[in-house]
This record gives sequence, C-alpha cells and structure tokens, in this order.
Amino acid sequence: MIDTHCHLNFSDAFPDPSAAIERAKENGVRAFIVVGCDEATSRRALELAEEHDEVYACVGWHPNYAAGFDDDKVAVVRELASHPKAVAIGEVGLDYHWDHATPQQQRRCTLLQLQLAADLGMTVVFHCRDAWDDLLDWLEADAPRPPRMVFHCFSGNEEHARRALALGGFLGVDGPLTYPKNDRLRSIVANSPRERVLIETDSPYLTPHPYRGKPNEPALLPLVNRALAEVLGIPPDECVRLTTDNARAAFPALTF
Repeated sequence: MIDTHCHLNFSDAFPDPSAAIERAKENGVRAFIVVGCDEATSRRALELAEEHDEVYACVGWHPNYAAGFDDDKVAVVRELASHPKAVAIGEVGLDYHWDHATPQQQRRCTLLQLQLAADLGMTVVFHCRDAWDDLLDWLEADAPRPPRMVFHCFSGNEEHARRALALGGFLGVDGPLTYPKNDRLRSIVANSPRERVLIETDSPYLTPHPYRGKPNEPALLPLVNRALAEVLGIPPDECVRLTTDNARAAFPALTF
C-alpha cells in the first residue's frame, strides 16, 4: 500500500516519525507521501524523504497559510520542488471553512503554485473544504492546468466528483470512507473509475473507524484499503495492487 497523503512532518503529532513508519511497514504500507503546508513543513517532508527510502515529499503552501504568500515564496517552492524526492506540489487550493486567509489570498497563492507546477510538469495535490464549486469553476475556466491533479480527501458531492474526474483528476479517500453513516461518499466512489482512486490517511487527522476520535497514523491505512475494497467489490489484495498502480500514475516521480 501507498499512503499518498500523510503528515509525518508534523512534529507535535509524530515526535518519532521513524517509529510510525516502522509500524506502518509492519501493516503492509510500502511507501509514504509526506505533504507540506508551508516552507517549514515542506522542508521537514524533504528531510524525512532523505532519511527514509520509502518516503517522498509533496511541497507547497496550504490555503490556510496563504495570507503570507508572495512572489518570493514561489522561488522557495521552486527550490523545494527541485529535490529528487519531491513528487508533487501542494497541498494547494481553497478552504472556506476557516478564516485564516481571504479567498483572494488563497486564490493568488494557488494560482502562483499552479503556474509553477505547469511549468515544471509536476502533479498538484489539492485541498478543498467548503469551496468545491469555486475551485472547480476556476479549474474549468482559466486556471493553469497542471499535468496531473489529485483531489485529496475528496468531500464533494456527486456532481463535484464528476467534474473533478472530467478534469482528469484523481480522488483521494481516507478515514471518512469507513464512517458508518457516510453512504454518500461510498456511493460516489463506487461510481467513479476505479483507476482514479487513491488511498491515504491524512494522518494525524481523519482517523478511520473504529478508532475515530484517536490520533491517526499511516499504520491504519489497511482500514481504508479494506473499506475501498468493499465499495469496489474486490478482495483487499486486489485493491492494494489497484491503488498502488493508481499512485504510480498520479505521481510518476515515485521511484520505488
């Protein structure tokens, strides 16, 4: 299995990321994409990638940190993205749930990183919360189009999924797929092309059932894989092969 989105770079949640990696490997997780939210967490993701063969990095600025983003930061992201184990730019996007940055600041922050990703030919990982219509309208209209897009922790409706997939995007699924009352998400995933679905943990967040309410970690990824296998009507081992192939398609810079 590949955990395509986790935050082992958050030191408060993972004071000993090496131990978390070993626990996950014991549970069948083969590789990890550690995702940055700003310069410090992106650099930490790259440090972990240098320390562990099975770790890769996604570097960039999260929309909740967009208020301080400027042209100088674009040069920082470009530098970080040049690292041989940087496989994507992100997480970028729009977040209307929190009020840490205005929509205009978030859009400019994302625009500059989309332009960079298009220039470098890199995958972009999107964060979107309570902003699906605005994000998809923008991507369908005049936003720069990176070669590959991952809609991390997909939480939109059926129409949003259709539009994201029409753009060529991949849908990342995590703990919410396992929640007993989340039949809508399971229905959306069941009706999506199976070659466009990725598994992730977003740890330390979105802990899967039955551990919801406790800190999440990559070792719990098999619970997400099992839930996806049930949705798709395939054995868990087949789902592992499927999502591994999908991860390689979404992140061709993976080298394992």
